Amino acid sequence: MLAELAAANAAFAVIKGALANGKDLSDLGSRVFDYFDNKAKIQAKVTEKGNRSDIEEFFALEKLNAQEVELRERMIYAGRPGMWQDWQKFQAVAARRRREAKEAEIKAIRVRKAKTEQLIEYIAIGISTVILTVMLIYGIIIYMMYIRK
Repeated sequence: MLAELAAANAAFAVIKGALANGKDLSDLGSRVFDYFDNKAKIQAKVTEKGNRSDIEEFFALEKLNAQEVELRERMIYAGRPGMWQDWQKFQAVAARRRREAKEAEIKAIRVRKAKTEQLIEYIAIGISTVILTVMLIYGIIIYMMYIRK
């Protein structure tokens, strides 16, 4: 969580500095995306609930929310009309893509696991077949030796 928080803070500092120097927000697309991507990662980690304290999580999210409010105000007042609404739509689409990618990854893992289980089953059947065949041949040899006596 600390790495994502540091990355989000760094991206926000670049965005804030560039806007203060008169750059257009559209010129900072990758940095803005990095900021919100890291924010989403932090929120996901907070919901996973590791060994961090609740207060640490609260303040990390609170700092990010304050930064987002400042960024929203800059988009509204320094950006083109409707930029914040467009950004919210973009965020929704990006979140859906991330969710779909994660679901596709989970599905791929399940498919791979099912194929592995099927392969193990086929190997077990093959080994059982070989053992039964060897036992049958051994039994036939023993029977043939018994008949010859």
